[in-house]
Amino acid sequence: MTPATRNAMPNPPTPFQASSALQGLSFDDCLTRIRERLAHAKPHKLRGDRLQDLQGKALTPASVLVPLVYYPTHLSVLLTQRTDHLRKHPSQISFPGGRAESSDATPEATALRESQEEIGLSAEQVHLIGRLPNYITITGFDVTPVVGLLAPPLALMPDANEVAEAFEVPLQLFLHPENFIEHQYELDGRTGSYYAVNYQHRFIWGATAAMLLSLGESLTHQPFLEYQPE
Repeated sequence: MTPATRNAMPNPPTPFQASSALQGLSFDDCLTRIRERLAHAKPHKLRGDRLQDLQGKALTPASVLVPLVYYPTHLSVLLTQRTDHLRKHPSQISFPGGRAESSDATPEATALRESQEEIGLSAEQVHLIGRLPNYITITGFDVTPVVGLLAPPLALMPDANEVAEAFEVPLQLFLHPENFIEHQYELDGRTGSYYAVNYQHRFIWGATAAMLLSLGESLTHQPFLEYQPE
């Protein structure tokens, strides 16, 4: 894969300022405020790369948890970095989650079960808020992003086989569209693109970056980037 970058969208819209709108709110008030913003967000499409390659193929349902961590002064997003020996997506940054099982009654059940298995996050610590638009991956998964609010301290116990590290990133980073850059790539004679955002020494890209874009768009009620169905 040979990526090349393109400049971010010029003249980005003024973002919803989480630092001012959420600062000083109680946990319950913060939960209510975010739930309202997700419920009233305008429908938007998530960009899935090379979706035409999946036409006519059965998709596998899956879910991820988009965990927002509450602090009186700010919110952060809890992410994981996968271990480097995994067969699929080694070393990539992702949300906790995975494919649905027959015992999962809802996408929320899948997200909570996978979060328990991957990082030891108890379902009792997750206050569910809502969903973001589904994202279809090039590998054939139809992913439901489930948003939840957490209150520290978090007694996490990552599965050492799957998760190298669990870490937090300030939510404010994902509320500014200029922080996301579109990358072009060439692979097996085909071209495509994906979005990515940098945080410190970490490179957050692909489906995770697309869902973070969707989160920012839903919270700000602003169209971030032009999502083109493929």
